Amino acid sequence: MINMQPYENPEYFLWLSLALLPIIIGLLKGKRWRIYETIVSFAFLFLIFDANKFVQGLALIGYVAFEMCLMFAYFKYRQKRNDTWVFVIAVLLAIFPLVIVKITPVFEHGAASIIGFLGISYLTFKIVGIIMETRDGMIKSLDFLKVLHFILFFPTISSGPIDRYRRFIKDYDTVPSVEKYVNMLGKSVHYIFLGFLYKFILAYYFGSVLLPQVSALALAHGGISWYLVEYMYVYSMDLFFDFAGYSLFAVGTSYAMGIETPMNFNLPFISKNIKDFWNRWHMTLSFWFRDYIYMRLVFFLMKKKLVKNKVNLANLGYLTLFLIMGFWHGVTWYYIVYGLFHACAIIICDVWLRFKKKHRDKIPSNRFTKIFAIFLTFNLVCFSFLIFSGFLNTLFFMKH
Repeated sequence: MINMQPYENPEYFLWLSLALLPIIIGLLKGKRWRIYETIVSFAFLFLIFDANKFVQGLALIGYVAFEMCLMFAYFKYRQKRNDTWVFVIAVLLAIFPLVIVKITPVFEHGAASIIGFLGISYLTFKIVGIIMETRDGMIKSLDFLKVLHFILFFPTISSGPIDRYRRFIKDYDTVPSVEKYVNMLGKSVHYIFLGFLYKFILAYYFGSVLLPQVSALALAHGGISWYLVEYMYVYSMDLFFDFAGYSLFAVGTSYAMGIETPMNFNLPFISKNIKDFWNRWHMTLSFWFRDYIYMRLVFFLMKKKLVKNKVNLANLGYLTLFLIMGFWHGVTWYYIVYGLFHACAIIICDVWLRFKKKHRDKIPSNRFTKIFAIFLTFNLVCFSFLIFSGFLNTLFFMKH
């Protein structure tokens, strides 16, 4: 059996091109062939989860069946009532499989959970978003096949970006004008070729050529060294170009299917401060956490008057948000420290921005200060990625 992981090799892109060709022809003629799109989606999902990924495929089927029942049961309940405790239970049930997958390696000596599969995090974010927007009354109707198509949209299943149901369905329910689609098709080609540059040239160079070399040198030297600094920068470049490459492939494929999946990265390494960075890095994830966790937590604390000071309220929100983000990446000390590091960085950034606002006439703002701000932010982010990489754990706490 053929098993093809998304965007991994030329064979995948060959099959993808052949599958997309009828969709492209249809959209150029002003038609969306939804049945064919559904067949293509299920065919590529089959190719992702067959052969040695068969157990993951079964886990995906069980997961989707459970979550669909949960979403539609809550939607039906929400038409008549809106009790908070029911909403909380629905959200907890929705994230329960993901929690099990994340904590299983801690108790099973690193072994993966049998209910885990590629993309479970991104599917969970989509589903929780639907439940929360159902609670808010923003989603007025749920169509079984459309929800299924949304959560199993194959271009984004492995690495995002994280789309929103209402935005996705708006695209899915309409056929773009020929003029608009030609423009989308041009962007699709651009994004895919840029993805090739990022993933197969730059990420390969940084991740497969340079990273093993600097890693070996840093481990051989031991402790803090210039080789460790080299590792920090090389890993940061590899992380960005690999992830951004995958995201560009996903967005490019979506555009070819007439779906304007949101971009995930926007030149993050030219950010002027850490808050600006999170508006540019993995944007769909950071905006998801902002809208569904941070804003709701802050609103709840304000409503209950548990925290009255606005600064303390924001800081508590940041700490909670990034701790959750750290735990989401994995239950290890370096992911949790990574989350706390960014929370503290944003809190300090807010302190500086408030101070700067009060003393605007005394603090210079020119080309040099802007370049310095970008330089400082870049290095701060790269250091956080060094923590995130887990290399410090290998260097200082494991025998090698």
